[in-house]
Amino acid sequence: MAQQEYAQMIQVNKDRAATYGFLSRLFRVEVDEALAAQLKDMQFPVKTGNASIDEGNARMASYVAGMWDGSLTELAVDYFNVFYGVGVDSYSAAHPFESVYTSPKRLLMQEARDEVLQVYREAGLEKQKEWREGEDHIALELEYLQVLSERIVEVLERDDEDAAADLLEKQRAFLDEHVLVWTPLFASDMRRFAKTDLYVGLADVAEGFLEADRQFVGEVLES
Repeated sequence: MAQQEYAQMIQVNKDRAATYGFLSRLFRVEVDEALAAQLKDMQFPVKTGNASIDEGNARMASYVAGMWDGSLTELAVDYFNVFYGVGVDSYSAAHPFESVYTSPKRLLMQEARDEVLQVYREAGLEKQKEWREGEDHIALELEYLQVLSERIVEVLERDDEDAAADLLEKQRAFLDEHVLVWTPLFASDMRRFAKTDLYVGLADVAEGFLEADRQFVGEVLES
């Protein structure tokens, strides 16, 4: 790979890491003042070439532009209703756990959780002590992909193309075997339960980005 190609790939993976980190933060906990300020400073491109991302960015930008004194409370209520719901069954919300979408009885802490926990440990990662949710939470799965993107940057900066390819293979496997198995239905449920354009838009952006990124990873590895 030529030096210019290395430089381009380094920047692309910095951007991938930033996007995975941003999405992970939005799913992890409700919007606070710091994140609200970040959102207000952001540019939300609407001509990315991906219809789902563009529509989601437009929705999020529209909500952010109209934020008011009560928006954080409104978003906190929506976050809880979207991801945890007010019903007593597993169909009352877009529960942000792979196990809920891949286990026959839609239960937490099932096989998917054990599998992703093993993947994290093999990568030398352990969840922080303050994290009390299951390891198959969407925020942690996205954070894992963020970490791998950051590691790709590090090895490319050392001109280690083989190590970068190995990390990309790990990302492709994780997307195919875990993230993309359940997130399309999860995003559909988000759109069904969300009352604010921020979380409807987040569903669109996340779904579109994950599909586009899987295509990108595949094309890089095949080339």
